[in-house]
Amino acid sequence: MSFNLASILTESRIAHPDKPLCHTDEDATLTYADVDEASGRVATALLELGLERGDRVAVQLPNVPEFLFTYFGALKAGLVLVPLNPLLKAPEIAHHLHDSGARVFVAHTRAAETALKGVEAAVADGLARPQVLLACGGDRPEGTTDFDALLRAEDCGEPAAVQAGDTAVLLYTSGTTGRPKGAELTHVQLYMNCTVSGEQLGLREDDVSLAVLPLFHAFGLSSVLNGAVRRGGTIVLVKRFERDAVVAALAKYRCTIFAGVPTMYQELLRADTSGVDLSSLRIGSCGGAPMPAEVMREVEETFPGIVVLEGYGLSETASSTTVNTSAEERKVGSIGRPIWGVRVRVVDPEGRELPPGRDNVGEIVVRGHNTMKGYWNRPDATAEVLRDGWFHTGDLGHSDEDGYFYVVDRKKDLVVRGGYNVYPREVEEVLYEHPDVTGAAVVGRPDERMGEEVVACVVLGPGSAATEEDLVAFCKERMAAYKYPREIRLMSALPTGPTGKILRKELRA
Repeated sequence: MSFNLASILTESRIAHPDKPLCHTDEDATLTYADVDEASGRVATALLELGLERGDRVAVQLPNVPEFLFTYFGALKAGLVLVPLNPLLKAPEIAHHLHDSGARVFVAHTRAAETALKGVEAAVADGLARPQVLLACGGDRPEGTTDFDALLRAEDCGEPAAVQAGDTAVLLYTSGTTGRPKGAELTHVQLYMNCTVSGEQLGLREDDVSLAVLPLFHAFGLSSVLNGAVRRGGTIVLVKRFERDAVVAALAKYRCTIFAGVPTMYQELLRADTSGVDLSSLRIGSCGGAPMPAEVMREVEETFPGIVVLEGYGLSETASSTTVNTSAEERKVGSIGRPIWGVRVRVVDPEGRELPPGRDNVGEIVVRGHNTMKGYWNRPDATAEVLRDGWFHTGDLGHSDEDGYFYVVDRKKDLVVRGGYNVYPREVEEVLYEHPDVTGAAVVGRPDERMGEEVVACVVLGPGSAATEEDLVAFCKERMAAYKYPREIRLMSALPTGPTGKILRKELRA
């Protein structure tokens, strides 16, 4: 079947060409017609560079219009987009370019030096030299091309007639278990994901979504950008999460949807919102990490009108896998129920499905239209996680009798103390109940006697007088003896990655 994901843009442009598709944090506004035409020009220009269907185009940009032009342009041309984190260093860039075999690399002028070092390292490792295009103005080093040159080509018109199962995006995983691997996401897979999850969340044509989640990430690309364009909504592009700037943007553009990870919501709770009208907010979409119940409660008290709906997904599942769909149907602490067309199970180490119940913790496995084709050029790694059509997530969880699922922790984050399993999230939930705690992450520390010891890294609110001993005692009163942390480390901030996820790896180190 012929189908191109870029049709979500062309169809919405036909429906309302003059409607704003995006506002930027530099006060620019682009309509659907603007983005459709610009991406059509980029599609033509990429093909004129000699690229052929299926070739890879790497893009390392923050949330700026040029990302949209490149994304939809590559799709329209029948090419594969490879989104890269703008914070990557040269050796990391080299790995992504070489592994994907990218023929074009679009980067930001401000990061030109690092980008070019990455290119040279990839070429030295055997990659055919890619065409380097620099976007967003500024001086360009020798050997690079101005991205604006692409916009002088003719609009390609209709998107290329690719197959629905062709790869549209090569989305590299975070690499927490080795070097990053590229998950192959198809045109129909990404279309189904943004369509189905958008319907179940109740996204509307008049919604205005804040796009501060990075577009190189599955959550930002599929759930925010694709979801809005599929519905004909509007997004507000914000390059980086800065608390006060985000609050200002939410108010200025009367945003109705905020999508973020838990650390972003925790930061918003610290913002001064006096005199700021945020009454337009109606949905707070949350994913990427478990949302503490206490934080959810505080967000809804602080921002009346918003309903926080937690979901679950991965790069390998094109973002959404499960969602809570409404205030009436959600279960706080749950990641919700599977989206339409997706099946989720909890299985034991032998792959047998476990019955519902909090004590029946096993690995979460997924099957459906959202499951990746596989890892790019990695049949061995693909075979490890895709078994009999089920994607093995590496996440531990359980289900209940109503079909809701609950993530307990990553397999690798599990702390085994004296033979007992301690799930960091459970300890963190207790810590968040303490009135002085504004951030918490629990990890295991090697221990000769117990195997591992439970360590909690904690951030306290301003003016707090709580001590390490106070927090240990607080947990001890509320948890079984084997669970509570024997060690508390007070920190000014928890280390987070570009998407706001807490970097437990750094804490363990």
